[in-house]
Order: sequence, then structure tokens, then C-alpha cells
Amino acid sequence: MPDFVAEALEASGLREKYDARPPYQRNDYLLWINKVKREETKQKHLRQLLEELETGGVYMGMAWNG
Repeated sequence: MPDFVAEALEASGLREKYDARPPYQRNDYLLWINKVKREETKQKHLRQLLEELETGGVYMGMAWNG
């Protein structure tokens, strides 16, 4: 996990919610954040991850019952 993602999860208090997600979701989120080239897009994806963890019941913009 990149440092900036780990720091954002810790700062937002969402690390436990992230760790509770299934491994495939954690991997998908990290690949989705890191595969883009532009920093602003990485930050946009990171914000979406944090919002989805905060809200719950959402995975990559789709309803998820977990």
C-alpha cells in the first residue's frame, strides 16, 4: 500500500473499515488508485475510496452488502 493511501486511511480513522473489506476489494481499490498517471486523478480516486468506506454499503460506486 502506498504511503499516501495509508496516511489518508489513518488520518480519516477509516483504516479498520478498509481492513474489514475482502482482499479482492482492497486490491481493486489500490490498483484503481495507482494505475492512473495524473496526481489529481489519484487524489480523486482516493477521495472516493474514503467516501465509500465512510458511507458503507458501496464498493466502486456499486451497492455492496458487506
